Amino acid sequence: MPRRRTTSSSSSTGSTGSSPAPRNRTPQPVRVRRRSFGDFVKAFLAFAVLLVLVVGVPLALATQIGWPLPDGMPGLDWLQREITVQTFLHILTVVVWFAWAQFTACVLVEVKAALSGVGVPGRVPGSGPSQLLARQLVAALLLVGATAASLTPGLSQLGQSLEGNQQPSVAAAQQTPGLFAQQQEQAASTANALAEQAGQAAARADSGSAAHGDTKYYRIQPPEGRHHDSLWEIADRHLGDGRRYKEIFELNKDRVQPDGSKLSEASLIRPGWIMEMPGDARGGELVELPDEAPNVSEQVQQQISDYAQTGDQAQGGGGAGAGSGGGAQGAGDAQVSLPEQRPAPGPATPATPANPAPAPSTGQEHAATPAEAGRSFGLPEALLAAPLLAAGLLGALGRRRRQALWQSALGSVGGRRGMEPPTPTGDAQDAQDALLVGADPEGVRLLDRSLRGLAAALAAESRPLPVVYAAWMSSNGDLHLQLAQPAGKPPTPWQLGQDQTFWMLARADAEGYEDADTAAPYPGLVSLGTMDDSRLLLNLEAVPGLVSLSGTEADRAAVFASVAAELATNGWSDRMTITLVGFGDDLTPLAPNRIRHLDGFEDLFETMSAETRQRRGALGAAGHDSVLTGRTGPAQHTRWAPHLVLLAAQPSDDDALRLAELAADASRLGIGYLVGTEGTDLPGAAWEMEVTGEGRLLAPLLGLELEAQLLPAAQQRAVVELFTDADPERGPGGPANTPPFLVDVSEQGRPAVYARLVGSYEIIGLDAPDGDRSAQLHEALALLLLHREGVHPRVLASALWPRGVTEDVRDALLERLRAWLGTDPDGTPRLGTDAGGRLTLAKSVVSDLDVLRSLYYEATQGRGVDSRQVRGRLLTDALVLVRGPLLADRPEGRYRWLTHEIIDAQLPLLVADTGLALSEFHLERNRAEKAIEALNAALRTASADERLWHELLRATHATDDTGRLHTLAADLIGRSGARGLPPRTEALLDELLPTWRDGVAAAG
Repeated sequence: MPRRRTTSSSSSTGSTGSSPAPRNRTPQPVRVRRRSFGDFVKAFLAFAVLLVLVVGVPLALATQIGWPLPDGMPGLDWLQREITVQTFLHILTVVVWFAWAQFTACVLVEVKAALSGVGVPGRVPGSGPSQLLARQLVAALLLVGATAASLTPGLSQLGQSLEGNQQPSVAAAQQTPGLFAQQQEQAASTANALAEQAGQAAARADSGSAAHGDTKYYRIQPPEGRHHDSLWEIADRHLGDGRRYKEIFELNKDRVQPDGSKLSEASLIRPGWIMEMPGDARGGELVELPDEAPNVSEQVQQQISDYAQTGDQAQGGGGAGAGSGGGAQGAGDAQVSLPEQRPAPGPATPATPANPAPAPSTGQEHAATPAEAGRSFGLPEALLAAPLLAAGLLGALGRRRRQALWQSALGSVGGRRGMEPPTPTGDAQDAQDALLVGADPEGVRLLDRSLRGLAAALAAESRPLPVVYAAWMSSNGDLHLQLAQPAGKPPTPWQLGQDQTFWMLARADAEGYEDADTAAPYPGLVSLGTMDDSRLLLNLEAVPGLVSLSGTEADRAAVFASVAAELATNGWSDRMTITLVGFGDDLTPLAPNRIRHLDGFEDLFETMSAETRQRRGALGAAGHDSVLTGRTGPAQHTRWAPHLVLLAAQPSDDDALRLAELAADASRLGIGYLVGTEGTDLPGAAWEMEVTGEGRLLAPLLGLELEAQLLPAAQQRAVVELFTDADPERGPGGPANTPPFLVDVSEQGRPAVYARLVGSYEIIGLDAPDGDRSAQLHEALALLLLHREGVHPRVLASALWPRGVTEDVRDALLERLRAWLGTDPDGTPRLGTDAGGRLTLAKSVVSDLDVLRSLYYEATQGRGVDSRQVRGRLLTDALVLVRGPLLADRPEGRYRWLTHEIIDAQLPLLVADTGLALSEFHLERNRAEKAIEALNAALRTASADERLWHELLRATHATDDTGRLHTLAADLIGRSGARGLPPRTEALLDELLPTWRDGVAAAG
């Protein structure tokens, strides 16, 4: 193992004002790759070449030519001797001996540096390409050995806590499976990069070792008070063209920086790094040695001087400085690494959680497979494996259906009076069941409260929001935020994670958060997939540039659809704009207020150029350096909403360059870009990802290999169909107001089993089940009664056991339920299974809600249409069934699945419509008191329905009792509170009781 360098005690004092700035360990990619046969071949060839050059050359010279130097001191007469071929051979032999000695010295220096892991390898004078060759051979030889880890700076420090919780190397390795394989992979990457650069480095060797004279240098600036620096912006400022960033990259690639790390990717730079600039660079921020050395501090002078000595050598050895994590992480250093899990007691072995993080997805029952046609127990696996996406879609679908119900009730949709949402069928029904099973609304609630609570706590301390690149939701429910750079000690109850770029919140602490009245701080977080039982959410609006996604068109489309759907419906944002370009299917029905489709790139450039200018001006006028500053404190909730652009179409080269220019400053403006590409070389791409046909999302530079979260085309169409069917603007062509299940309301239609759900829960016709199972059996029966179309067994299991259950437990409950319900006289089981495998109840099992719906339907669309007497009787019978809210006495902690239902909106509307119909029936015969009685009965269940109060005012006015009308008006005013009466209610009071305002003034 490389020796570890001790740093100052910043971990314990970093939060004090007198301590130095916190030092950051560079997050390391967590990517395990086994040594291949090619690695062993390279190592063997390197060993053979070293053996020949270090041992074979001197042996050959000694045996074949002999010692080239004379035995004694030569006389002056040798100058007069004739120069022969033998003389030339002796001179050449001396040169070869000197070359061998120099190369051997280089090998010894490189071996010493590689084995020790301390410092940059020393330079052998005049070595040039010889030392570069020695380094390549030594690196290849040590690639397959344990000491190869020393070639990659800082890996030995991965996973150590800066809060004083450092652990021995062996324990750290046990807690991070595959750590040494990861180190060897990093060493392999370093060696391969060196080999690829050998030709370029050799061509530059002659100019690199000399003094640099008038060479210009630039020191990467920290982000305090400004947006993060990038090579594109540096090239734009000092070379006049941001596209020349590649020249700066080539001049500085693989050179050891002051903190010991190296520039390996154009988008990954850090504050404090030194960049050698092309000769035509200009600008006041540049430093030109030696003339301008006095203009900078001695420390910077020394750093630039040391960096100049590394010119054109592509250093491969690891410095100890990197291991100590000396530099702060900059915007370009956008590494995303897996957070450490909190260690479990006992041996440090990978633990399998008893309850997976996506709680309702019954994690013990399925293993995620992201294939497009993948289905689990008849349900699409892609939705089952995406708990946050499913929760967002389910919540948005419920809101859409409630909106449709209310608009229908208020008569705002062309005469459509649909009390029941359409029952999905086929793929749409499977998609709905998958959403019910896979959704994790509790996880979404905790994530939202945790992020808002963090923003409120920072605002209370007058601290800005840190830039967050990613969030990890671990299997044990903890939340890890990965920061762009250290931001000090987090507010309580947050804690520092594995290093100062991780803030961690335990699930138990998150559950203590209350709703905070603050703007959503990181609305651009979106799920990309899972890695080692942790779910990654990437903050698209914080990426310093473009994010590219490569892969086949179908695979890219599945990722884009998942990202768009989650952004449009997630529960941890307030408002945002999502612009889609190149999407084959229209996703607007998911969130019409958020999603917009553009036809092509020209429309996009026109739109985004204007918005970029507007946001820059708004930030300047507000005095903010980024949108994060505008989201803290008393900031407006919507002013700094993110704008996320998803481009599924492949841009041309010119379009890609224009996109890169737009995205150069996007991260501080709250704008994010995700661009699909067929290749991997997209100009201006800060992060590059690839989705494979096996459903893996790869980001080698970020060290990520995820099980991708996908929304394949078939599931995408099914989800859109659910939202389209629930659209309140569909008009009269929508489904008719027919309940999904009608019962015989005559005397001959008495059911065998009758359950009373509207009010307290009672069952007539069945014996009471065993006490231990009674609650579960009652809950299962209630769920089946509310879904006469059928319930998938997995939906039933996830409803009764939100944190997961095994199949044998679920099947045992179903057998008990079948036995409890029994059979009809003809032997037919009352709990059956339809052709699709869903559980259904026989028609002999009925609830009072079924009867209430059937009575109202018969009165308004059936027999009651032609018979006034029948209509009155049916409506009266219906209103008698209403005894209170649904399942009024349900036990605390059970029936949580009701949050997914819209029965809480359906039942009050159904009761209100029944009361209004019965009131109209009585008023036709001038029976105002009967009408008032019916309306008061309906108001006990639907007290928020404005229509009932309006009709009650009219019925009371029909009694010609002004005092009674004044009393009712006062009651309405008292109920309205500080908000006051609705405008339509005020207008009705003005018509029926013009003096009502005088009574309000007198009371005031």
